[in-house]
Amino acid sequence: MTDIRRIEPGTRMSEAVIHGGKVYTCGIVAGAATGKSVYEQTKDILKQIDDLLAQAGSDKTRILKANIWLTDISTFDQMNKAWDAWAVAGKTPARATVESQLAAPGYDVEIMVEAAC
Repeated sequence: MTDIRRIEPGTRMSEAVIHGGKVYTCGIVAGAATGKSVYEQTKDILKQIDDLLAQAGSDKTRILKANIWLTDISTFDQMNKAWDAWAVAGKTPARATVESQLAAPGYDVEIMVEAAC
């Protein structure tokens, strides 16, 4: 049996779960940048992803897959500006981006990743 480790578990969800050599994050939304531009929210989220992956013994170069939700697909370029400055060339994950409503007003970006540990 493989152990399951949870990072920052809560009553509803964990921020990340490690199992079978992979780390799975929850859907991450902006913290301090809530209500700011999509660019600022994306930068905030990517910093949170870096922190969670570090706690799991991984990093952004080991991300296998990313799912991104935007409340307005016309902000795709703003999100990509932050993403492109953060991502490591040649070590980018498979990625999907879609338009969707998010959980609360002020959240305009949500990102979920799976990474190798």
